[in-house]
Amino acid sequence: MPASWNRLPRVRHRRLIEWQDRTAPLPDAGVPLLARGNGRSHGDACLNNGGTLLLTRGMDRLIAFDRGTGIVDCEAGILLGDLLRWSLPQGWMLPVVPGTQRITVGGAVANDVHGRNHPVAGSFGRHVLDLDLLRSSGGHLRTSSAEYADLFAATIGGLGLTGLITRVRLQMIPVNNDLMLTKGIRFRHLDAFWEINDGLGREWPYTVARIDGVARGRSLGRGWFLAGRHAPPQPAGTHLPRWRDQSRRMPFDMPSALVNRYTVRAVNALYYRAASLRGRHLQHYQSHLFPLDGLRDWNRIYGRRGFYRYQCVLAREQARDGIRILLKRIAASGQGSSLAVVKTFGDLPSPGLLSFPRPGVTLALNFANRGSRTLRLFSDLDDIVSAAGGALYPGQDVRMSVTMFRRGFPQWERFASLVDPAFSSSFWRRMNP
Repeated sequence: MPASWNRLPRVRHRRLIEWQDRTAPLPDAGVPLLARGNGRSHGDACLNNGGTLLLTRGMDRLIAFDRGTGIVDCEAGILLGDLLRWSLPQGWMLPVVPGTQRITVGGAVANDVHGRNHPVAGSFGRHVLDLDLLRSSGGHLRTSSAEYADLFAATIGGLGLTGLITRVRLQMIPVNNDLMLTKGIRFRHLDAFWEINDGLGREWPYTVARIDGVARGRSLGRGWFLAGRHAPPQPAGTHLPRWRDQSRRMPFDMPSALVNRYTVRAVNALYYRAASLRGRHLQHYQSHLFPLDGLRDWNRIYGRRGFYRYQCVLAREQARDGIRILLKRIAASGQGSSLAVVKTFGDLPSPGLLSFPRPGVTLALNFANRGSRTLRLFSDLDDIVSAAGGALYPGQDVRMSVTMFRRGFPQWERFASLVDPAFSSSFWRRMNP
């Protein structure tokens, strides 16, 4: 049965329907419907326990492309990676990409994904010109900021609950080539990160930091800062990096016990030391923007018990103190995060009623599933995030409380009025018990 990327929770769907024809009517299933793209969500927003999943990967055709303006019209099931491999040789890049290219365009809309360049580009939904939505009542609707505007705003970041997204038209950005100029800097503690982030963020539009999730004391928040920007035209005869797909598959599920504070500490220490070898150089966009895609099925590292993604956003004024407190609490728990990523959100407003990005700083963490012990840690982290006026990411969640959700997304009631009555998800039913 289809599962989320983090393999939690375990559910059973009543029916799976391969969806390939964007003009077909919705099935009369008798149980809640939900679209599923490539299944890369880290939670239950893409699950529909006891209901029907509409599997949209077969709906992956390119409809039209204007080479002069960079406007692309495509079906919702096409992967971002497939779109990029086609558009970049023609000089056009997706304006926003998350940490993986293996998600569908429909999934990018439904989660209103963000990337490393949020301060200058905002979220994915800002670049959607219009989209087609298949509703259980009213059939196909073309929605935009000017037509069915409320439904358009509810669909962007709406976790697939307003109907089936079948087609998306969006604006791409011009680039000179498929290369990026990148810069890597190692920092010894959290204060040094803020100094680098404030300085480089003005001249490098793509910025992200990976933090050692088990470091403590004077090394709390140590890590490595990665910055990038699209490369200028390269002189003829220059030796340029080329992309060769050398990705490997994780062939088996690792024993869950191997992912512990000792192995996490060793891996983070090794990565931290290696980061000092990085300098300023040209990279292919795939190497720089999608490093985790180099290991397919990397979720198997956490074993069959799966893992939790905990991702929060804190307002800019509370971010420095809030992230320090979060990291201290995590270090004290002995459950160090195997992946801790910090990114800055800019002031460009996200268009969706349930959009997660907002001005501030987001911290994303991965934790091996240790049962009640891990959940107790998350309750403590929730208290810290709530005290700082922050919010959790619905598309990456499997256990946030109803109170936390409604406090973090004050437009939830307006959104609820626009949910298609034939659509639901495990997440939505959890938020509306």
